[in-house]
Amino acid sequence: MGMRFAATFMSALLAGTALAGAETITIATVNNGDMVRMQALSDHFAAGHPDIDVDWVILEENVLRQNVTTDIATDGGQYDVITIGQYEVPFWAERGWLQALDDLGDDYDIDDLLPAIRGGLSVDGTLYASPFYGESSMVMYRTDLMDAAGLEMPDAPTWQFIREAAEAMTDTENGIYGICLRGKPGWGENMAFMTAMSNSFGARWFDEDWRPQFDTDAWSDTLTFYIDLLTNFGPPGAANNGFNENLALFQTGRCGMWIDATVAASFVTNPENSEVADSVGFALAPDNGLGRRGNWLWAWSLAIPSSSDAPEAARAFIAWATGPAYLELVAENEGWANVPPGTRRSLYENPAYLEAAPFAEMTLRSMEVADPQNPTVDPVPYVGIQFVAIPEFQGLGTQVGQIFAAALAGQMSAEEALEEAQDLAVEEMEAAGYL
Repeated sequence: MGMRFAATFMSALLAGTALAGAETITIATVNNGDMVRMQALSDHFAAGHPDIDVDWVILEENVLRQNVTTDIATDGGQYDVITIGQYEVPFWAERGWLQALDDLGDDYDIDDLLPAIRGGLSVDGTLYASPFYGESSMVMYRTDLMDAAGLEMPDAPTWQFIREAAEAMTDTENGIYGICLRGKPGWGENMAFMTAMSNSFGARWFDEDWRPQFDTDAWSDTLTFYIDLLTNFGPPGAANNGFNENLALFQTGRCGMWIDATVAASFVTNPENSEVADSVGFALAPDNGLGRRGNWLWAWSLAIPSSSDAPEAARAFIAWATGPAYLELVAENEGWANVPPGTRRSLYENPAYLEAAPFAEMTLRSMEVADPQNPTVDPVPYVGIQFVAIPEFQGLGTQVGQIFAAALAGQMSAEEALEEAQDLAVEEMEAAGYL
């Protein structure tokens, strides 16, 4: 009896010692569906890494960006893995805020990454963030409503066609709105959409001398068209809707069209979550015949802050979550249509994925036509399609987003909003030394 007690006590002691030796990593990520799925599947990571415990911090997009930026700029050390994109990587890596990801193991297969995605997450050829999923933006639309309206969506529509289709599909008595677009303020929310849209209208944030351009006809045309579209054919309260809000509206049959991230395609076509899964078509983001489409290029990616006290454990998690084997894991558990898209060549060469994902071809085409190095009709001194790759853009873009959201909500006219945005941008650029 005494020996059995001693053995039990020793086993408990050893277990406690092992538990005490486990290293904890804190992961900060966005509350998008693919990241929620990553958390749900992380038991598989835990099974292979019993010495690593994982704490999750899952936040709305604007809050995530604010918290992560504050933590990394102050060397806070709150997170070991952060979720960022092409906007942050160049500045943060150059400032020494990110750890290089130059060795994620042979199984990671870095050469399989799509060149545009890998390039946007690298500095001087070194990877500083590993893409979890890549995206452009495109038109997602209800094929049944389009047919009922007697229209046919082109593969490459114009903005004028989008307006005509939105008007034809709007049925407010039955709670169906012709179009849903981002209105929630934020540099990565409404301004991601509007900046990409403005490129196709011939607008730009700055001229070649860094002079803000909100006082131009091109920006007036962009904002006026956008407000007209959502005011007449969009859902009530559009100024409060971001990616997740519009996703919910589309999945419940409230939107005739939705122009947003290509990654949404797997959610709107999943019959478990979408009431319109069998009636969704896809097209390139619209243009105005000026040589630029209104789509963007982005990759939600995982990186390690220099302030992390568990970098090797963080590296192990990133290698697991963004490596080829993770795609196989999602396919096994959720089906090929639901694997994180837009990061690897091999996915778009995989017959099982191409068969399961009717949106795969349009996603790849959308990503291929996006050109961050030449985003606008007229020359600009910056790179980036839905953002301007300067450190000041995060604050400036969010402030302009608040102004434009106020105009969408009817609190000011488009002209007043553009005048306020111009004054603000000039003041900020002068203070930063650009002018």
